[in-house]
Formats: sequence, structure tokens, C-alpha cells
Amino acid sequence: MAASYVALLTLCLFLPPLLLVAWKHWRRGRAARHVTVVVLGDVGRSPRMQYHALSLAKSGFSVTLLGFCNSKPHDELLQSDRIQIVRLTDLQRLAVGPHILQYGVKVVFQAVHLLWKLMCTKPAAYVFLQNPPGLPAIAVCWFAGCLCGSKLVVDWHNYGYSIMGLVHGPSHPLVLLAKWYEKLCGRLSHLNLCVTNAMQDDLAENWGIKAVTVYDKPASFFKETPLDLQHQLFMKLSHTYPVFRARSESSDPDTERSAFTERDALSGAVTRLCGRPALLVSSTSWTEDEDFSILLAALESKGPLKDYYSRLICQKCFRHIQVCTPWLEAEDYPLLLGSADLGVCLHRSSSGLDLPMKVVDMFGCCLPVCAVKFQCLHELVKHEENGLVFEDSEELAIQLQMLFSKFPDPAGKLHQFRKSLRESEQLRWDESWERTVLPLISDT
Repeated sequence: MAASYVALLTLCLFLPPLLLVAWKHWRRGRAARHVTVVVLGDVGRSPRMQYHALSLAKSGFSVTLLGFCNSKPHDELLQSDRIQIVRLTDLQRLAVGPHILQYGVKVVFQAVHLLWKLMCTKPAAYVFLQNPPGLPAIAVCWFAGCLCGSKLVVDWHNYGYSIMGLVHGPSHPLVLLAKWYEKLCGRLSHLNLCVTNAMQDDLAENWGIKAVTVYDKPASFFKETPLDLQHQLFMKLSHTYPVFRARSESSDPDTERSAFTERDALSGAVTRLCGRPALLVSSTSWTEDEDFSILLAALESKGPLKDYYSRLICQKCFRHIQVCTPWLEAEDYPLLLGSADLGVCLHRSSSGLDLPMKVVDMFGCCLPVCAVKFQCLHELVKHEENGLVFEDSEELAIQLQMLFSKFPDPAGKLHQFRKSLRESEQLRWDESWERTVLPLISDT
């Protein structure tokens, strides 16, 4: 009841000025070549929506990008004169009261705050919205669109209720409410995009929503990293993370050496160290849909949860293995992927219908991948073609031992997978977006 009173009071205070602003916007009319992109989350950790904004800008649209600014977006986004980033306030949960009250207050605040921001920005022809999170953003963006004449485009990355179900359980009242809301409000959109054919089928059969599949594709900056840039990255990271430092000093004091590379003092040429260790990368958001104990168990035999796994790592007694959990700048992340020898993906889709974008980025860097199996992974990872699929830590351990047993043998399986990725004609995001999304909004 308390949450209801707070919600009612907040709406009574803020709805009149919001409607006044909306009326002024309606009189101005929407801009045909302007699009608003909404992320009710951290913009810097929402690469797909950043790519949407960049593609829209490259296609001649002006873009207003609304979202939380907790981490730095890509430089290309910040440098574009067609993209304006509008910061949303990220309200943390109240420290007192029952969880249902805390959640209710946060949702009401987000709804009012987002509506206010939408009403104060330039009226747009389209509003692109990332889902999840869609509560309360879908309803708010639809309502704002009704007032300003904008068409709502929902980009379905997953189902929000399924992610909530990992924490609260699938039968929790909040989860059931979120599913009802998502299913109801999802039908209000003018256009729907999704990330897999499996999700497209599920939306059509179980939600009555017709969507267009827009696969995640790597941006142009995800590519193999030249050796000299690898060395620069390793030396940079070595200042903070000891794992990247040289195991032994060079006989030449002027030679610059990392754990993987060295630069000749006279010629400046960079070479890989003889006997260098393999570099295995597993990018993560430290959330419930990724079980890092699988990787730790496999190594031992051969975000909210980061502290937990960091403690678990400290408890392991590894031989010939060093574990590092760095937080990388946006520009360094593709460089690291392009420098690595193997990627490991531990993402288990909460719905079974989305694909891990981290694997897309790894493939863009021609980095072979071992990925944990789930329902629609075959749409991305082809077992024994561009990587390997495993079901548990024992199977992953066998794969790691096989891949690294003769490292860095150029005749080994790792080299074969990398060669296959190099030879495959990978479609990049810009080209894919121009083929699939641009025609859908070209009527503006």
C-alpha cells in the first residue's frame, strides 16, 4: 500500500507539467530525421544500442541517446556530431523498508524521470528501446510516442522476466507480474527487432509479436590486433596487473619485454616470446546467467558476483596458471580479444533464446571459442568449425587440454579454427544494419 501511495503522489505532482511540455512538443511536431535511442541501463555496457546510434548517425539521422553514464562509451560515439547523450539518473534502492516497497519506488521514479527526459528532448520519428530492461520503459516510451507522434521500436535482447527469475525464481509474484507486463506492453510497439530466429519464433507463437531478426555482428574495430599493438597493450596492462609482466629479464637492458612479447631495442621490431604462455580470455558481466565455477573447475583439472568468484579464485591452487580479472577501457577490450589465443564463453541464456555478444566480438577478432551449450547456440557457434561446445567443466577441461597440449603448434586445432574464421566472410554490423534495419525506417 505504501508503494501505491508514493506512486500516486508522485504522479499527481509531476503529471501536469509533463503534459504541458508534451503539448508544446506536439505543437512543434516530430523531426523526420531524428531518432531517440533509450537504454534504461549503462550506455557504456550496451554495445548493441551504441551500434544502433552510430548506424543511425551514419545514415543521416540525428540521434539523442538516453541512458545511465556509469562507464565510458566508445570514442566514435562520443566524437560524433550527430549524437547527443542525455544522462539518466540511476536511482539506487532505498536502504529501508521491504523489497517490494523499494522496487516500487524505483520503478515509479524511473517512469516519471524517463518520461520527463523524453518530453524535454527533440521530438523523434522513432524511439529505439532496448529490452530488457523494459519495466517501466516500454510503457513510458509508448506513451511519450503517443503524445509526440513517435513510433516505438523495441529491440528484444532477451526477456526481462526470465532474468528476474534467476534471482527470485520463476513463480515469484514479481516475476509473474513482469512477464504479464512485458507480454502486454510489447504488443504496443510499431516495430520489433530481436537477436535470434529462435526468439523471433517464440515472440510470434507465444506473445503474438512479429519481429525481425537482427543478428549481433562485430563492429569494425573488432579485428586481429597487430603484434606491435599487442605489445603496447601488454606493457600498458603490466603497470596494473602483474600477470602481464615479463617472467624474466632480457640480457639486453634496453629490450622491452612483457609476458608474451618483446621489442628489440635497435630495430623496434616486436616478436612473440619463445615459450610464451597461452592467453585465454573470458569476458563477463558477473551476473547470474554465467557460471564461472565451470571454468575454474576446468582449469583446476587441467558484476554482482565478481567478489564471489574473486574469492573462489584465491582459494584455488593452480599450477602453471595465472588468473587476472581486469576492468578494461572500451578501446582496450577489442585489442585484448585480438591478442588472445582462445575465448571461453560461460553465458547460459536465461530464456534460451538470446546469443552471447561476447562470442560475436571474439569471432570478429578471429578468436576461436569454447562455449557452454544452450538452446539456440548453434545459430552462432558451429561445433568443430569455428570453435567447440561443452556442457560441463569436465568436457571443457578435455577441450582445453587438447587445444593447449602442443601450444603454439601451427598445425594444432587452435590454428585450424582461427584459419576457418579468417576465411569466413563475416558480415560486419554496419553492413548488416543497412540491409535489415534501415529499410524498415526508410519511410521517414
